[in-house]
Amino acid sequence: MLKSLQRNVIYFTALFVALCANSLWAFQTPGSSSGQEQQLLAVLQSDAPAAEKALVCKSLAIYGSDAAVPELAKLLPNPQLSSWSRIALEAIPGEASNEALRNAADSLKGRLLVGVINSISFRQDEKAVELLIAKLNDSDNEVAAAAAVALGHIGNTDATQALREALASAPVEQRSAIAEGCVLSAERLHNEGNSVEAMEIYDEVRHANVPLQRIIEATRGAILTRKQEGIPLLIETFRSQDKKMFQLALGTAREFPGSEVDQALAEELSKTSPERAALLIQAMADRPTTVSLPVVLDSAKQGDKQVRLSALHALQRIGDDTCLSALLAIATDSDEELAAAAQTTLAALPGQNVNQRIAEQLPQATGEQYLILLHLIGQRRIDSNVEDVEQALNNPNANVRSAAFIALGEIVTLKKLSVLLSQVVQPGHAEDLPVAKLALKTASVRMPDREACAVELAAAMKDAPVSAQTTLLEILTDVGGSTALQSLASAAKSNEPELQDTASRLLGTWNGVAAAPVLLDLAKTGPAEKYRVRALRGYLGLARKFSMPDDQRTEMCQNAFIATNRISEHQLALDVLQLHPSPSGLKLAIDAMEMPNLNTKATATAMVIAQKLGKKGIDVNQLMSSAGFEKVKLEIMKAEYGAGSQQKDVTDILRKQASDSPLISLAASGYNASFGGDPAPGVVKQLKIQYRINDKASEAIFAENALILLPLPK
Repeated sequence: MLKSLQRNVIYFTALFVALCANSLWAFQTPGSSSGQEQQLLAVLQSDAPAAEKALVCKSLAIYGSDAAVPELAKLLPNPQLSSWSRIALEAIPGEASNEALRNAADSLKGRLLVGVINSISFRQDEKAVELLIAKLNDSDNEVAAAAAVALGHIGNTDATQALREALASAPVEQRSAIAEGCVLSAERLHNEGNSVEAMEIYDEVRHANVPLQRIIEATRGAILTRKQEGIPLLIETFRSQDKKMFQLALGTAREFPGSEVDQALAEELSKTSPERAALLIQAMADRPTTVSLPVVLDSAKQGDKQVRLSALHALQRIGDDTCLSALLAIATDSDEELAAAAQTTLAALPGQNVNQRIAEQLPQATGEQYLILLHLIGQRRIDSNVEDVEQALNNPNANVRSAAFIALGEIVTLKKLSVLLSQVVQPGHAEDLPVAKLALKTASVRMPDREACAVELAAAMKDAPVSAQTTLLEILTDVGGSTALQSLASAAKSNEPELQDTASRLLGTWNGVAAAPVLLDLAKTGPAEKYRVRALRGYLGLARKFSMPDDQRTEMCQNAFIATNRISEHQLALDVLQLHPSPSGLKLAIDAMEMPNLNTKATATAMVIAQKLGKKGIDVNQLMSSAGFEKVKLEIMKAEYGAGSQQKDVTDILRKQASDSPLISLAASGYNASFGGDPAPGVVKQLKIQYRINDKASEAIFAENALILLPLPK
């Protein structure tokens, strides 16, 4: 509870400090640091709020000098500002800050004293060692713990000796912090080159009656400071029944220097349990430059399944071409999980010579290994032996032919694309056609020169059966480009109904406005009505989906009006104009109001566009007035939404949305969202509105989610 309260106090203090920041920006502007320091100190000496003084302390961490230390020292006993003053004292160089912190440590108690000791620790003040040694016996365990850690950070001879003496005699509740201090001192000694004394301290800690975490820290240090002589201790730690010690050994093995340890790890592998061996292999693999690869490979070949799977996974990182034969053998294992793991490893196997070895083995391989090698050539995109893979297309085994097709899809170049083209146009085996199509598509879409690829595909259509031509049209659409687009245009106007159907459908899915002229031409001159309709809808789909100038979009919608007399397509064009409102689109919608069967839809569209443009600050009053739209005086008398007896009064909501137009736009996209919920779930609902326009009363009913355009009263 106390910690939670303290966190809240710190949070709200920091927030208040941030809000006060503007008043002190002047102090943090580059200029004369001494002048800034004097201004900051003046705030500390004033009756300014604590939050403002806290911000000054942060600034003094940048601009403060010895001159600021006395004022900062005065704040150390202040529960609100002690931590803020220490921020500055920790940053200001020189003996004055050290002395201020030492003096405060003589007089403060509790958490304030802990904070000061932490600052002394941060500054590694050797003159505070005697004071800190005395605090090791403090009745406040938190103070004693802070002193122990601080002595560890300082780590000079006196501090280290005091910690070593205290480790054996300190109360149990203080030993963890003292052990931590000892470990810190040992690390310092080791970094300074005094590994012998560091090792002695580590050994003292790991044999002391201290928490396991401290023993773990000390054991790691004891192993590493012994260098190569630490290998036996590392192996001993591996054999510990404690899981945390075992995890320590795994981590330490990864950072152990030299190559001798790798042999020790390899020997330990055969002596430990399968569960631990699986983890040990991963640690070995994290030493890729010195790992004993033959040992890991042997572990993958035989033994416990868990160990084998771990070794196979490790070989993805450390394996090379010498592993290839063994992995191929495992890839045909009767155990499906092992076989799958080996195949995954083969696909990822590192090493410069792996691809070459795979390519060399393919011509001589048989059975399952031949099939696996074909898969590998595709997965690893080994393009050095396309001819060998091509020969597999004549294999009597359908699985082999399928693997060859998939591989060719990944490796053929444009010059060899004809290999796949011929199999799609005139397949050697009818059952291969689906995979041949997939391979041709895969190869085509990955070609660097897609336009040249499209030329090849288009040329193949000339003598191909209609069924193959439809396949080529599908692939051409995925390839894209001008040649592909022209091929679709020609097919859409051909004499073959199947080609007409396929091409017109694919044109409607074209990913770009480049297809617009082709679709418009097909909409006007297509061979059949259904294809003309399809083309026009595809044309409007481009206008709807893609970014373009407003005038271009409006022109496309106008072209759609001209190209057909069908009301449904006219309505789609109006939907596009409404979705992308523009002044030119508004004018076209107003013009469409002259069409008798489109008047209502066009009127509503014009009003929606005008409303959207108005919200963007675009003045359309003159255009609307010329079309006969005048501002009205609209009053919502009563409005109910629901079904039967389940009605919700939505009068106030509609009144807020009403304006000087018969059109009411809701805040959300649907009635339920706009009206705060569904008054009759699962039932078809209506919106009933009683209103007055220009003082004339009327009533209107709208189906759920319909556009709310109030008819003008007669």
